[in-house]
Formats: sequence, structure tokens, C-alpha cells
Amino acid sequence: MSLRVIAGTARGRFLKTLPQYDLSIRPMLGRMKKSVFDIIQFKIPNATFLDLFAGIGSVGIEALSRGAKKVVFAELSNISLSLIKNNLNALKLNDRAEVVKCNVVKDFCVLQDKYDIVFMGPPYKDGDKNALALTLPTLKNIVRYNVLKEDSVLIVQKHVKETVGEVAGLDCFRVEKYGDTVISFYRRIR
Repeated sequence: MSLRVIAGTARGRFLKTLPQYDLSIRPMLGRMKKSVFDIIQFKIPNATFLDLFAGIGSVGIEALSRGAKKVVFAELSNISLSLIKNNLNALKLNDRAEVVKCNVVKDFCVLQDKYDIVFMGPPYKDGDKNALALTLPTLKNIVRYNVLKEDSVLIVQKHVKETVGEVAGLDCFRVEKYGDTVISFYRRIR
């Protein structure tokens, strides 16, 4: 699979991906990524951006290419961490990036900062094709650790069958559906 940066200073540049398909690393498809970035385009310049379950880093790198001030990439997989670092090096975007190894569900406390934009795209299934339900515990951590600013936007990518329901402290203000994927946009409840 070949992925490239859609817009900004690194537009058209290819990202290094895994040679084989891995269910635990599922990069966001170009059409979906374009749609999400079209929706948030005016919030990106000079924003602090948190990319949770960063995979190969394609979402955070897109934000950097479009003018984000800083992106924190949070990922647990050593393979993914290596790919993120390789992609940042190749595109010369290291100076505005921080790569953090952490289990987003269990070690969220290492990400305690305030962000303008938070994106989370947890894997739908593990390597054995067992469904994972990481969205709700991650949303609860985002609220618990208070990482959203007053006017932040939180973008959640999840499988259509994964139920989340209401999350105290968050307001879902927009939902987009792409095949079996749902993208939800949240803001803090003041």
C-alpha cells in the first residue's frame, strides 16, 4: 500500500508503510483523510496536535505538512514507532514532532499537555482478528487527563459496529460515515 501526503509543504511525498498488511496498523485511507482535513483545515495552522494510535504517522504528518506547530505521535508498536521516525526524517519534519511510546489506554498520563486537535484511530482488531474496543476507554482518558483546550476538536475514527454512547464531558457535534468506518467530531462540554 502506498500512502502520500495530500497537501502542504510535503504534498505528494510518499510515506513508508509496512510491506504486508497488519490488522493492528491500519492507515487512514486518502479519501477519508482528505475529508477530515477539509473539515478541520482552519484549525491546523499553528495548532498543537495529538495523534493517538499513530500507526505510521500519516495523520500527524499531514497536520505537520499543513502547518501544525507541533505534533505528538503516541504509539505502542516498535515497528510503528520506527516507521514514524523514518517518515519524519525523510520529510524533514522532526523539529516539530515528538514520538512517544505508550499504551494509550494504560499509560495516558505521559501525554498530559493541552492540545488544539486530538485525532485517534485505534485498531479495530488485533493480529488474531479479535475485535478491540479501544475507543471508549481512550475517550474517558482524554476527559480524565483534561488534554483538550476550550476550543479543541477531537476526531475519532472507529468501526461502525463499535458502540461508544455518550461520554461525560464531551459533545459529539458531527459524524461522517465511510463504508465500515465512522468519523466522529467532539468538543469539550464547557
